[in-house]
Amino acid sequence: MISAHGDAKLREEICTIGASLYARGYTVGSAGNISARCDDGWLITPTDACLGRLDPADIAKVDAQGRHVSGARPSKTLELHRRIYEGNAETRGIVHTHSTSLVALTLAGVWSDEDVLPPITPYYVMKVGHVPLVRYRRPGDPQVAAEIAGRAASVRAVLLERLGPVVWERSVSHASYALEELEETARLWLMTTPRPAPLDQSAIDELCDTFNVRW
Repeated sequence: MISAHGDAKLREEICTIGASLYARGYTVGSAGNISARCDDGWLITPTDACLGRLDPADIAKVDAQGRHVSGARPSKTLELHRRIYEGNAETRGIVHTHSTSLVALTLAGVWSDEDVLPPITPYYVMKVGHVPLVRYRRPGDPQVAAEIAGRAASVRAVLLERLGPVVWERSVSHASYALEELEETARLWLMTTPRPAPLDQSAIDELCDTFNVRW
């Protein structure tokens, strides 16, 4: 059970991660959103809020059914966050940004719809895993939430075409770590000519066996 003190810590973590992502250019303007699961629902950044200038007191609180109970008006992607939490009981934090390299990847063409990037680095295999593409729909479209809900237990991230990544993990901080690894892998892929070959299956199997990771 997470206490009221725990809620305060989650608010601070959301603000800290938001400011860090914004300062390093992973999100700009009022794009992106962050949420964290708590004992009686979850906390989520307000709609059209700048992640670099979040106020802990303004972060929206919603109940387990996704109904707004306090704070500023929640992000328009509220339903998307709710469906991920429902689909994966281990998820405690979700981060969505409009990261430049990943949006550029969807414009230039992803590796495949089921794997937007090949496994070109060991940390991509260990920290990110398979990332499917979700074809473009307007921000907040409930069909996007429904599509991602079916994948929430099998992957830890998706890439929204023209909009950017949504990443979920055991905390907001861990979701941001995976998002950063995903964005940097996209940057490496886009800047490398000719394109590098993926790690072969034996190398991936060794990583999975040695570090107890799933690919």
